[in-house]
Amino acid sequence: MFPTINDLLAYLFHIHVPFPVQTFGFFVAVAFLAAYQVFTAEFKRYEALGKIHAFTKQEMIGQPASVADIMVNFLLGFLLGYKVGGVIWQYAAFQYNPRNYVLSGQGYWPVGIVVGSLFALWVYTDHKKKILPVPKLVQKTVHPYQLMGKIVLAVGVAGVLGSKLFDVIEHWDLFIYNPIDTLFNSTGFAYYGGLIFGALTYLYIGQVHGMKLVHLADIGSPGMMLAYGVGRIGCQLSGDGDWGIVNTRPKPTFLRLLPDWMWSFRFPHNAINAGVPISGCNGNYCNQLVQGVFPTSFYEAVLCIGFFVVMWMFRKSIITPGLMFFIYLVLNGAERFFIEFIRINHKYTIANFSLTQAQFIGVLMMAGGLTGLGNLILKYKVLQNSKKLS
Repeated sequence: MFPTINDLLAYLFHIHVPFPVQTFGFFVAVAFLAAYQVFTAEFKRYEALGKIHAFTKQEMIGQPASVADIMVNFLLGFLLGYKVGGVIWQYAAFQYNPRNYVLSGQGYWPVGIVVGSLFALWVYTDHKKKILPVPKLVQKTVHPYQLMGKIVLAVGVAGVLGSKLFDVIEHWDLFIYNPIDTLFNSTGFAYYGGLIFGALTYLYIGQVHGMKLVHLADIGSPGMMLAYGVGRIGCQLSGDGDWGIVNTRPKPTFLRLLPDWMWSFRFPHNAINAGVPISGCNGNYCNQLVQGVFPTSFYEAVLCIGFFVVMWMFRKSIITPGLMFFIYLVLNGAERFFIEFIRINHKYTIANFSLTQAQFIGVLMMAGGLTGLGNLILKYKVLQNSKKLS
């Protein structure tokens, strides 16, 4: 496994970079960038088709920077400088566990103050250059794709909060026992919590700006599928604990051409140091699982990226509003529902059904998607019958 990108570069190209970048975090960033590109392309396509439209907003120009502008920029600069300065001046602590360091309260405040002051000075001088004798109100045209910066920031924050909240619910006993550590540790994020909170935030922003929810859902479906698949690559490469149950079964004959690790894998050098020590290994990540497990993150990456490719290839042929979204619900819900049977997760019993949190949500997604598809088919048949009668 490759807990850091440095490990991956060393394995692939024999390049040794002293600055550690967490593999999982790197692929989360790549997933956001990939989704950004897909969302942007779909926003532009839907606008060209006339399904969504540019809008105007009023903007006051010629004013000096407000106190709020200066303070917000100072805080952003301070946080950036505080962490970057800490990485430089407290490198040993950062190198030992980069993710824990980034999410902790550690940092170097002198650099934070300097960078924060520079950010504040920049926004002050930038506004000063544009001051008019009399500030005026102007109309500005905004195209939907130009909202993507705002959407990514808002969805990112909402997604983190949602994923942490759902993880707390899933591990309620741990939260009751140690609430502070459960809330603020660097692990423990539930995918569906992030998906639901992020999706609701995205839909809210789009609807506020005059776009229909059904079009927003269709626009977002391919991007969400791709982002999930890319994120799962990070899980697989880093060995972050998102693996399956123990698999000691012999590899089936029909899979004989595939590498053994695709069937059962011990995740050596995994990022969470799970398992037993590896003989002769020295470093921060020297453990591997006692027995091989199903590499479920690999399966999900292949499935979801494959689903995205199919959705992307046929997106121009899918013209009925809501159809793309209902397809996404069925595919994503079914994928997660069935993969959970070979994953390690806590199960809940409701009405004699013992399923994981993700499976219950997957069932709801499949039910919603199939109901939507059935409704579209029914509408189509009614329309066809009315045409025959006329």
